[in-house]
Amino acid sequence: MDKLKRGLALAGVVILLAAFCAPMLFAGGTGEGSQKRFMAAAAAAVLIPILVYICMMAVRVFGPKTKKAGQIRNVIFDIGNVLMEFGWEEYLDGFGFPPEKREKIADAVFRNPVWNERDRGDRSDEEYLLSFIREAPEYEDEIREVVERSPECIHLFPYSETWLHFLQEKGFRTFILSNYSRYMLDHTRDDMKFLKYADGAVFSCDEKLIKPEPEIYRTLLKRYGLQPEECVFIDDRKDNVETAVSLGIHGIVFRDFRDAASQLEALGIK
Repeated sequence: MDKLKRGLALAGVVILLAAFCAPMLFAGGTGEGSQKRFMAAAAAAVLIPILVYICMMAVRVFGPKTKKAGQIRNVIFDIGNVLMEFGWEEYLDGFGFPPEKREKIADAVFRNPVWNERDRGDRSDEEYLLSFIREAPEYEDEIREVVERSPECIHLFPYSETWLHFLQEKGFRTFILSNYSRYMLDHTRDDMKFLKYADGAVFSCDEKLIKPEPEIYRTLLKRYGLQPEECVFIDDRKDNVETAVSLGIHGIVFRDFRDAASQLEALGIK
């Protein structure tokens, strides 16, 4: 492709030089038709550069869009609290537990480190559930119900589907990189309306890896043939973003939609 471009550029230079020199060849001519030949050459000297310029502009406007190396082409999204709300506190409040009981169940389930580790998916759902129950065995029945109904705390943000669609319409590729347990994924995937606008997705429960472990980021990059410097990663957790940045990926700590959209625009994504 580069050789072809150089060849076309050289041909263009030769044509332009010929167009400019042609009037000189006929300027001193005599005989019948010499004046006409001179006028034709002079007209060509004016029109040919104009036509070349028009062709160049047409190629620039209508030709294939190429992006410079390192320019961002891919936007990678976390899901929880970025594309879907994880409102566990409001969900738990809905049970109407007395304050002390509510706090003990919150500590046993949602504030338990096992809740995040559950996203790795290397144990059965029952094993994870028993880990929660061990923290407050007196509330076993309640904990079982809270965990069973926990997909109810996941809600799609109204902007998510439109956001990914807009980015694809602008020529950017979109991907998902999310910590997600198998149970929650099986029960909320149908609500992920944005997935039809994603070019690929990596979920922690499928890989037995969780963010911010570097290997799960590398899995996404390798699977979809992505260059780190051509990607930007959006996550609500700073530690997850820091790992992405350490691998050469641009990072945005998500606070709200407007702020993230503004930061993307600063990176040339608009």
